[in-house]
Amino acid sequence: MKIICTGRNYRAHAEEHKSKLPKEPVFFMKPETAIIRNNLPFFYPEFSEKIHYEVELVLRICKLGKHISEKFAHTYYDQIGIGLDFTARDIQENCKKKGLPWEIAKAFDGSAAISNFVDKNKFKDLNNINFSLNLNGKTVQEASSSQMIFSFDQLISYLSKFVTLKIGDLIFTGTPSGVGEVKIGDLLEGYVEDEKCFGVKVK
Repeated sequence: MKIICTGRNYRAHAEEHKSKLPKEPVFFMKPETAIIRNNLPFFYPEFSEKIHYEVELVLRICKLGKHISEKFAHTYYDQIGIGLDFTARDIQENCKKKGLPWEIAKAFDGSAAISNFVDKNKFKDLNNINFSLNLNGKTVQEASSSQMIFSFDQLISYLSKFVTLKIGDLIFTGTPSGVGEVKIGDLLEGYVEDEKCFGVKVK
């Protein structure tokens, strides 16, 4: 099982980081060891002093696919959840300055907290799913899948040109604006529509 993460898929997030809008999806990988399940805590890593949260809708792939046509992409995922892409921003910024890859800032153990997944048929409109993140009871990120630059189907079709998708693979679909720093003792709570889907404590 692999985790494929999408970068810069919300205009406002790209703008807040002063990044150019992509003409094609941008993606990177996280290993399976990045996953945090069942509301277990996120342990602040000793190698970073600036960890940021990024909340994202997550797709679960349900069948094997390669070179998937966009018109059939909707048949390749069956469940949707919500997750956190934890980022060691200080390390990422340093890598960017040196022109180096920055997986080290994204792929570390525990960097991908995920909720339980629900049947996608639960949602009336997959292109308009509302989600949000609360930090210590205050809403810090809030968006809809309608605001994505590349839709679920476009992402799946594009990614499958380069990487074979397998059953159980997870696709993080990008974060909206409002990302920020976490500190030990913080509580992060993710919502899809009005339903709380996870609560992750930072330790």
